[in-house]
Amino acid sequence: MSEQVTVHGEVDAGFGPVADAFRHNFARHGEIGAAVAVYDGDRPVVDLWAGYRDRKRAVAWERDTMAPVWSSTKGMTAFAVASAVSKGLLDYEDPVALHWPEFAAHGKESITVRQLLDHQGGLAALDRPFRLTDMADLDGMAVVLAEQKPLWRPGTRHGYHPITAGLYQGELLRRVDPAHRTLGRIFAEDIAAPLGAEFYIGLPEEISLDRVAALSATEGLDILRYERDLPVRIAIQLYSKRGLSFRALSSPQVGAPARAARREFLSVESPAAGGVGTARALARVYGAAAGRTGELPIDKALLDRLASADTADDVPAEDLVLLTPSRYHLGFRKSRGSFRFGTDKRAYGTTGYGGSFGFADPATGLGFGYVMNRLGMAVLDDVRSRNLREALLRCR
Repeated sequence: MSEQVTVHGEVDAGFGPVADAFRHNFARHGEIGAAVAVYDGDRPVVDLWAGYRDRKRAVAWERDTMAPVWSSTKGMTAFAVASAVSKGLLDYEDPVALHWPEFAAHGKESITVRQLLDHQGGLAALDRPFRLTDMADLDGMAVVLAEQKPLWRPGTRHGYHPITAGLYQGELLRRVDPAHRTLGRIFAEDIAAPLGAEFYIGLPEEISLDRVAALSATEGLDILRYERDLPVRIAIQLYSKRGLSFRALSSPQVGAPARAARREFLSVESPAAGGVGTARALARVYGAAAGRTGELPIDKALLDRLASADTADDVPAEDLVLLTPSRYHLGFRKSRGSFRFGTDKRAYGTTGYGGSFGFADPATGLGFGYVMNRLGMAVLDDVRSRNLREALLRCR
């Protein structure tokens, strides 16, 4: 069933294909509510929103509507880490234990910051059960994180760390930051505020939940209508409640993904998966990086390194958790293999569960952001995001 919607916002001349693809997603791919934005450096060239904030289609998606973006948060976190590297507070090749001595327990003494960022540390899940509320106790979590034994020999394989990646990175930054700020505060004060980007890792109490879109799981016949790339092998593990994918995706148990738009989830700083914001904010940050506008607290040499096409292929491509080939680079996904985005291999960004996506395209200086509330089921490449990205390639 097609959905006729009114698309709001503005599109610069030459970017009409993105608007066409955005409308197509509503007509053919079950979009409920969504927003897409593109920045050319610090200048918006696409800023569109449409649809509804709720599954019942009773409340309109507005210009300032935000959405939980799950792992698209990881890109914002990677920028926070890059800012610390740029300031000389740590180096990607430092052993994590240099800054966090307790981390060295159980054979983790040689794990580098880069390996931690690139999901090579074998720390995709924790042996000790913990809850969402436990994540707010940073000192207590630091003890749990340091005591964890790697699930494979660090540096030999990679496997996606859905939640734990942010916990480890957050504790590392808390230790090296001169004021011992949390990662959420570092991002808010050093990156989001100067750019005017509405993206939060730890939603402030004063931000009304009325601005946050309610997520909607894809169920029943909608799976047949809209989904083509079902993660069958992961689904089997989740159903049987066994295997590494199940352990990683349920550590911690934060509740059903469709229930992310609640205060108790969004208020906790979860730097890997707890971010909430607008498509405009994602595109603004990535645009500043891709266009090297000088607005980020990251020097140009480091931005060049983030954009490097020569990533370290020092582990097999098969992801032990996502069960598909993937590649990570300093906390970002790279455009590689069958998962392509941007103009060439220099592009980098992160996807989020359900379909959200943000990336930088250094070849063109463009930053892209897409958020939505119908949760798709593809592991990496949601068809709606792909339609928008391919349309962007046809622009100008």
